[in-house]
Amino acid sequence: MSWSAASETLSIAVLAGGDSAERAVSLASGSEAAAALASLGHRVEQFDPLNTPITSIDWPRFDICFLALHGGAGEDGRVQQQLDELSVVYTGSGPAASRMAMSKSAAKHRFVEARVPTPTAMEFGEHDVLATIARECATLGWPLAIKPEGQGSSLGVGRADNAEQLAACVTASRQYDPLVLVEPWIDGREFTVTILGREPLPLLEIVAPGPVFDYDAKYLAEDTVYRFDSGLPADQIVRLRSVSVAAAAALDTRGLVRVDLMLDRAGRPWVLEVNTIPGLTPTSLAPRAAAQAGFDLPALCEWMVRDALHAEVRQ
Repeated sequence: MSWSAASETLSIAVLAGGDSAERAVSLASGSEAAAALASLGHRVEQFDPLNTPITSIDWPRFDICFLALHGGAGEDGRVQQQLDELSVVYTGSGPAASRMAMSKSAAKHRFVEARVPTPTAMEFGEHDVLATIARECATLGWPLAIKPEGQGSSLGVGRADNAEQLAACVTASRQYDPLVLVEPWIDGREFTVTILGREPLPLLEIVAPGPVFDYDAKYLAEDTVYRFDSGLPADQIVRLRSVSVAAAAALDTRGLVRVDLMLDRAGRPWVLEVNTIPGLTPTSLAPRAAAQAGFDLPALCEWMVRDALHAEVRQ
């Protein structure tokens, strides 16, 4: 990997915003990426699909599309499929990998097939009544983690210590997706690994003020702690990073991704999910890992662009 400055000036269209629940974060990521790429001398224009349909953009004017769309169509493969049909080169993973990563249940099934450690989960649809969910989930033991099937930024994620809390968490998760996943709560330490292609960046530990590293803890709380000095033995750090790379490889991702995982009290890693379009805001985790590795946001965005262009040449 090379972190050198741009060798040629490119015309880049940045897509950010959209109509997902993560719209605000996406707009912030897009603005940061656009400014970073412009600082390297590239010609950059930012578009919001909510206001400017993708099909109305004059794509022959641009060398590449930089995707900063979080959640919804921008991260579940629909925009990627649309860009493929328009023969537009874009950063990040393709439609199939994006679709699988955005679906927590599909990703979990793939992890199991690839022998990537991940918590066992039960899936419940919109027609499953709360009493049935509580009865079936009792076999998992308490506490439990409840997550909407297709949502990022930890929106709709909750913890339940009893049946009453479980019902409340399921109801909250269903505000984001009718399909809900329930899995055993992993008691341990939370980590994230940013990956460029198949190269992991430094391991980052997250210490949230509450039991859940939720949207508020990510973007609003001032007492969430992020640390690269985890104090873990070298072999455990290697294990966490290698498991993260295996998770990305299992989904066949491309470009920049971020893998969230837990290390339980017995020292076992458990992959929670893979984010195919990580945030690029000042508080986002991927830029923190890049900075720890010795390069800034412009260099990170430049790598993403060059990686996508090189992938296009290889095809």
